[in-house]
Amino acid sequence: MSLQEDHILTRLQKYIREQMNEGADHLAAGGAKDFHEYSRMVGRIEGIAMVEREMLELFNKLQNDD
Repeated sequence: MSLQEDHILTRLQKYIREQMNEGADHLAAGGAKDFHEYSRMVGRIEGIAMVEREMLELFNKLQNDD
């Protein structure tokens, strides 16, 4: 994997993690105005976590292929 690819994946992972943490912090602070918003936010966090796992698997595969 090139240095540029590594940098891109690292920045993307940082962004994904920030988005997930912001959503979790919003919920933990009682920020959901109703159950519908709470459910939507939980689904969003789950989706972001799924993307992060897939990205980390890709990152590891690319590192092992070098």
